[in-house]
Amino acid sequence: MHPTIVEIPEQNTAVAVPALRVLWPKHDAVEMRRIIDTMLRPNGYRLVGIIPKQGEPAACVMGFRLQHSLWLGKSLYIVDIATLPEYRGLGYASHILDWAEKEAKRLNCNALHLDSGVGPDRSDAHRLYMAKRYQIGCHHFVRKLE
Repeated sequence: MHPTIVEIPEQNTAVAVPALRVLWPKHDAVEMRRIIDTMLRPNGYRLVGIIPKQGEPAACVMGFRLQHSLWLGKSLYIVDIATLPEYRGLGYASHILDWAEKEAKRLNCNALHLDSGVGPDRSDAHRLYMAKRYQIGCHHFVRKLE
């Protein structure tokens, strides 16, 4: 049986924060909610997740937005995808990626894409993306400003 994937509205952002903090531990919970609700959501960021039990944090979440570019045209860009450690290995991220593909098609997108960090701790995520037929389409360069 597939887990139920639900949209996480602004009034319920807190249920997504524990999983997202696994991915982005530099932000405390209050700061993360503030960033999501005051900066990301107004720019089209949406959250979906798998919530195993009412009133508990989401086991797996995905943040995404629509983008338009000369390269891909209209696309669904996965900004964040994270699973709480105790729920890893249950296929939740795989189900959320399947949901994202259906949503991208529903919205008439030409592509679905994401960036993923590098390093040995990212191997499981990379295997999942390759199994879902994602391809390495470019190198993403960053120059941090001081």
